[in-house]
Amino acid sequence: MSQPNLHSWSEKDEPLRLQEMSKDKNDPDPKALACYGMLEAESGRMHLRFVSGRPVSQVTTDFLGWLCEQVQAQGKRVLVLIWDNASWHVSKQVKTWLSEHNRTVLHEAKNGKQGVRIIPCWLPTKSPWLNSIEPKWVHGKRAIVEPARLLTAGELRQRVCDYFACEQTDLLTQQLSS
Repeated sequence: MSQPNLHSWSEKDEPLRLQEMSKDKNDPDPKALACYGMLEAESGRMHLRFVSGRPVSQVTTDFLGWLCEQVQAQGKRVLVLIWDNASWHVSKQVKTWLSEHNRTVLHEAKNGKQGVRIIPCWLPTKSPWLNSIEPKWVHGKRAIVEPARLLTAGELRQRVCDYFACEQTDLLTQQLSS
């Protein structure tokens, strides 16, 4: 049995109220949005990319490539990546991409070209509290919720980017195999 789509809210010093939100079947907006994020440890700055569709391995590797560009623009050469065990993080395709990427960066370094190596650190299963980005997500969700209505996908993306003070970039898109 699935849980109803409930949101909770309350006025100051009032009891908690639950309100069921229903989505029109003809609404073209997605029911959920996927968002990849990186939290910079030193500055607390977030780098976010929303996904058009589902977070699959190819979208994950596209995000990693984009992250490397962001990190390299800051003059850094190593990205320590702390990740949970979501299937799109631990897939064979992603692990192969990471190995090939790091091998390419090391090879190019011998020729004087700089790149960003990625050191992946997978968290133990069911231990999100070990990832410092998780509390940021929780606070962000609470800050942008609208108790009286569902937000459109565009409104949601804008509120998330506004809350985390980051630029809204193009959506990551799943490439369909031909």
